Amino acid sequence: QVQLAESGGGLVQAGESLRLSCAASGRTFSNYAVGWFRQAPGKEREFVAAIRRSGSGTFAADSVKGRFTISRDNAKNTVYLEMNGLKPEDTAVYYCAAKLGSPYDSIGRYYTANHEYPYWGQGTQVTVSS
Repeated sequence: QVQLAESGGGLVQAGESLRLSCAASGRTFSNYAVGWFRQAPGKEREFVAAIRRSGSGTFAADSVKGRFTISRDNAKNTVYLEMNGLKPEDTAVYYCAAKLGSPYDSIGRYYTANHEYPYWGQGTQVTVSS
């Protein structure tokens, strides 16, 4: 199985940027699709973005589309989440998660549910002040 570790979180002001990293170890990382999720205080964990094994395809939630970009470097076993134009409502613990194979089903719908991703990191806190 694969082990995941997030980093890059912190405290920023609204409008600023952060880049989160998800470093993987264990099995061949390029065999895994990766997603980013977040959980704000008192709320359920929600999908943010996902990326295909090769990095050639991505999908993002409407709430972050145009502001957040997911990418990966398989040579470094790392997936990134570039977050621009941060808002106070982006404050949450951010998690990366992985699954073997494709991040979408047979008709091309990306998996956005927590249970679709078996492997999880411990999370990194992102706080955006107004």
